Order: sequence, then structure tokens, then C-alpha cells
Amino acid sequence: MTETSVACVAPISTGARSQSIKLTGPRVPAWPAVGGVAGVLTVILLGVVIGPARLPVFGVAKELLGLRSNLGTGASIVWQIRLPRVILAVMVGGVLSVAGGAYQGAFRNPLADPYLLGVASGGGLGATLAIVSSAGRGFVAPAAFVGSLLAVALTYLLGSNDRLRSPATLILAGVAVSSLFTAVQTFVQQRNTDDIRQIYGWILG
Repeated sequence: MTETSVACVAPISTGARSQSIKLTGPRVPAWPAVGGVAGVLTVILLGVVIGPARLPVFGVAKELLGLRSNLGTGASIVWQIRLPRVILAVMVGGVLSVAGGAYQGAFRNPLADPYLLGVASGGGLGATLAIVSSAGRGFVAPAAFVGSLLAVALTYLLGSNDRLRSPATLILAGVAVSSLFTAVQTFVQQRNTDDIRQIYGWILG
């Protein structure tokens, strides 16, 4: 197992002589980072290879490395269709992981998720209202974003005041706001049963 350590040397002058203090931080294993990078590269390769049109794994790997692959029209499939989708998926996954890390750091809880502050329920309600109002598919995502912002703002207003502002209070306020938005969303769905399939199709991705 390969491990790396972080160290720094700070000189301290004390009159006629100087001392050096070595500050050593906790050792961080390198294998999780290496394994994560290798896993991402493997998933990218598989995402480009797998599809309706069968492409050889080694041929795709050569094409991505700029070598002669003899894929023919398969090269256009790789560069114009599959690779952009895979890169977009990696970027979205990275953004979601950063958001999840921010949640866990803010609440000091490794089990924190978007449901804590009502973000998911607010987005679902916004998307539901946009779908049942027949505003068009282009308005669904902005409506979900606005709904998430409203849910977070309401949670912050309810969970913070001049005397007390703690992660536990915000979590309780978020659970209450999430329950409220979910109840409203369920009511709207029951009043528009013809759109339930489309609503759940959007919510489930």
C-alpha cells in the first residue's frame, strides 16, 4: 500500500539560534484516488463502446488515444454521439458529488442528502406545476430550479433566527418544508391524473 504524507518545515528564530519544527499531517492513502481515476476511465471507455452499434473495445481505445483504429464510420459515432454524452454524464456526476460533499460538510453528517433542506421536493413540485400547466418542456427544468430555491429559502427562514442557528434546526425545518412541498405535489398530481406518467417520468430521470 502506498501512502503519502504532508509535511512542512517552518524555521523559528529565537535570538542567536534558530529552530526548525517539522509539522506532519495525517497520512492519506493514495489508493482511493488512483482507484477512483481508474474507475472513471474504465466507465468512460465502456460508455463509448456500449451502444446499438457494436464497436471493438481496443479499436475505440486506439481511437481515443489518437492511434490508427480502422473504425471507419464508427469514429464518427465515437466523437459525435457517444463521447459527448459520456463527458456530459461525468460532468453531471462530478457536480452532484461536489454538492453532496458540501451537504455533508455543512451538516457534519455523512448521510446528508438533498431531501434534508427540501431541495428535491421543491424541484419536484416546480416540475409538476410546469407539466400540468402545459407550459412546454423547456420550462420544466427552470421551474424545478425555482422550486428548489424557494424550498431552500423557506427552510433557511424557518430554521434560523437571531438566537439559534444550528445544523439540527435547519434539518428539522428542511424535513417540515419537504413534507409540505411533497403533500402539495401529491395533491396536484391527484388533480391531474392524466399527467402522472409524464411527471413521474421526469422525477425518476
